[in-house]
Amino acid sequence: MIRVMIVDDHEMVRMGLASYLSVMPDITIVAEAANGLEAVRLAQETQPDVILMDLVMDVMDGIEATKEICRVMENPKIIVLTSFIDDDKLYPVLEAGAFSYLLKTSKAHEIAEAVRAAMKGEPVLEAKVTGKMLSKMRRAEESKPHESLTAREIEVLRLIAEGKTNQEIADLLHITVKTVKTHVTHIFSKLEVEDRTQAAIYAHRNRLVP
Repeated sequence: MIRVMIVDDHEMVRMGLASYLSVMPDITIVAEAANGLEAVRLAQETQPDVILMDLVMDVMDGIEATKEICRVMENPKIIVLTSFIDDDKLYPVLEAGAFSYLLKTSKAHEIAEAVRAAMKGEPVLEAKVTGKMLSKMRRAEESKPHESLTAREIEVLRLIAEGKTNQEIADLLHITVKTVKTHVTHIFSKLEVEDRTQAAIYAHRNRLVP
């Protein structure tokens, strides 16, 4: 039997889901929660296999509840079931540890199948969710972080790529070493690199070095 907990602040939604899922021969409802805080407590008490999680709730929302449940339970299977697909909800809850993401427009049998899939370790994403994630990935691939660098930061990056030290860069550009260090910090942050070697490689790959 797949042990399921339903988390939603609307009683009718909980009742509807529970009524449908409980007649499934392989699914049993072990708990229902009206908010995220209650969900965290009941999850620890009942140890469900799968959790159906609403996002917009009072006391504690679904994002925070997901984050907390993932902290206190080992590998919980949390299926988001919501009416929202906004970026400020979708990505944070996936980063928090949500396993699957469905909209409340999903048919009852699709929710049941998502519960079964979760038990097999197979995430299920609403088609619109998949589309948004693919679009975000394409935008990331097309982005050019160095376009956010200032003209001075480009100069510093080129000198880093040439193997110059902070002191040598300061001397060449007639600025202080402290200023060079500030530029280097900004460059690392904007390019999302960790050290001078990675920065130099980035500069050469993107043909920023004459």
